[in-house]
Amino acid sequence: MGTISAIHHIEFIVSNALQSAYWYCSSFGFEKFAAKNTEVSTSYALRNGKARVIITSYNAQNMYTDQLIKHGDFIKDIAFRVDNLDGVLQNLMENDIKVIQQGEINTKEGLVRTATLLADGSDVTHTLYELGSFEGDFLPYFTPTSNFELFDRIVRMPAILMDHVVQNYPIGEMEAAADWYYKTMKLKRFWSVDDKVATSEYSAMSAWLLVNEDHTVQMTLAEGVKGRKGKSQIEEFINFHGGSGVQHFALLVDDIIAAVQLMKRRSVEFLTIPDEYYNILEDRLSKTNLNVKEDLEMIRKLNILMDFDENGYLLQIFSKPMQDRPTLFIEIIQRANFKGFGAGNFKALFDAVEREQEKRGTLF
Repeated sequence: MGTISAIHHIEFIVSNALQSAYWYCSSFGFEKFAAKNTEVSTSYALRNGKARVIITSYNAQNMYTDQLIKHGDFIKDIAFRVDNLDGVLQNLMENDIKVIQQGEINTKEGLVRTATLLADGSDVTHTLYELGSFEGDFLPYFTPTSNFELFDRIVRMPAILMDHVVQNYPIGEMEAAADWYYKTMKLKRFWSVDDKVATSEYSAMSAWLLVNEDHTVQMTLAEGVKGRKGKSQIEEFINFHGGSGVQHFALLVDDIIAAVQLMKRRSVEFLTIPDEYYNILEDRLSKTNLNVKEDLEMIRKLNILMDFDENGYLLQIFSKPMQDRPTLFIEIIQRANFKGFGAGNFKALFDAVEREQEKRGTLF
């Protein structure tokens, strides 16, 4: 049976691919390395470590530009690498899952086989790539291109890979979406956070983490909760995004303190965390034998969150939204012998986003 083995790339649909590519290179250390031009579209491929991003814009009206008006700049495709596409297709057929596009591209670098699915209840697609012995730098039809000259002359924020992706759903739709991901890609529920944790006087949310067998693919699904007097941050996303979609993706780094300091110098803004969080954190750490190599004062100063267990710890920070609409943002994450997902930080993150909601006047 074929299964997905890794996130291959994510693809943005934006109004101006060149400007967006420049901004992501400037802010998050990406490098422009390939491009694809057609009669109706322009795409740039960016990389940082093993993380790959495609940024695409269209010069003629079509379904993608209609979705761009609906969502604003958004992530259209979360692409996965598969080792056995036939096995995946057999599973899809057995579960009556429709493939909206399928193809084979034979180039001098080798054969690439693809299949594209439309996610349940969403405009997000998933393109599955069987690359086999393909020896190209990226994908067929992309040609090598030089990076923006400026970013070859300044320090870049280095990432390792894309750690995970998070999608938001309207109230009552998350469980059906999780079922769809299990049927299509065998992503299983690994842990969950319910509205008893991610809650306030005004709103609440719940989330499920889905993983593949090897935990090389991690995807979180989230939804708001009914019956609160305010509007949850998930509902705010749904309203501004025009439906379900990708809320954020996370870049794994080796040194989060250096990464955040560099990004702040490039004008990336991050959520702020109250001092009380760090007072409690330091008290909890004082009761363990955990060896934290980072300076806790610097973690506090930079508003970095921390979760830990007896084996290791995780550091993470969340940017403010990447565009005018309060929709997509980016997470930077560092792991030190910690395979968890920051469940201990969920409440702190929830509260931080809700404070931003209140500033925007969208909590009620």
